[in-house]
Amino acid sequence: MFYIVGLGLSDEKDITVRGLEAVKSSVRVYLEAYTSILMVQKERLEEFYGKPLIVADRDMVETQSDDILHNAHTDDVALLVVGDPFGATTHTDILLRARALGIPTRVIHNASIMNAVGACGLQLYNFGQSVSLVFFTETWKPDSFYDRVRENADLGMHTLILLDIKVKEQSEENLARGRKIYEPPRYMSIPQAVSQLADVEETRRAGVLVPERTLAIALSRVGGGPENERIVCGTLAELAEQPLEVFGKPLHSLVIVGRRLHHLEAEYASTFAVDSTTWRDVAQSVYGCNFD
Repeated sequence: MFYIVGLGLSDEKDITVRGLEAVKSSVRVYLEAYTSILMVQKERLEEFYGKPLIVADRDMVETQSDDILHNAHTDDVALLVVGDPFGATTHTDILLRARALGIPTRVIHNASIMNAVGACGLQLYNFGQSVSLVFFTETWKPDSFYDRVRENADLGMHTLILLDIKVKEQSEENLARGRKIYEPPRYMSIPQAVSQLADVEETRRAGVLVPERTLAIALSRVGGGPENERIVCGTLAELAEQPLEVFGKPLHSLVIVGRRLHHLEAEYASTFAVDSTTWRDVAQSVYGCNFD
């Protein structure tokens, strides 16, 4: 059996009972380590699970899946992923490969940012399409995400933006020269994300992400408890002015608030506002939110 097991969002104790049973029954256990990260090191997981973990980077998962699936016809093999198994297309791909080989598969779900984002007070059924925001370079500034945000905005829906991470990535030069030299890990911060959004708005000028008139909510380490979790909301302009430490440690996500904002959503989120007066004023004057 080939298992893909969701680990949840925080630490070694977020795994489900069913997921832990799959780990303990497996002869090999892989830890996917590039689409997201947990808040604890691999050694903490190994101690709790009672199993050694094989770190599976992008190259292994995407190009060496046969090694991962080896003997999964007869033995239990598990791939552990942060959040929920279907949070990344990579995991769908390896499941399809396993099924093509006739290997029995099982997915064990867990919490992910896609549902835990509700911690900020916005209702999940008011979210539209989620998008990813990648690190811009001097020569590459993809802005197709803006169209999805605009489509959501036209419907009054909130948009969850997943911020880029770079783990075991090669520079363009090393990639071109075929050198297995990797850059240090990088995690996009909230100020950098807001800056990139402002740049795209300046180019597109559709009024979707005007910094002073757009409410947003920054989240980090959701589910990690009060010592780790951070939720900060305000206008994009306000978020851009905050020091990095306000937003906590990575990983970070950003929600663009939709115009169908309900007054209970706005009231709940105001608890996390940089300035609750400004938050309520913009919610009322721009979003038409009635607090009476």
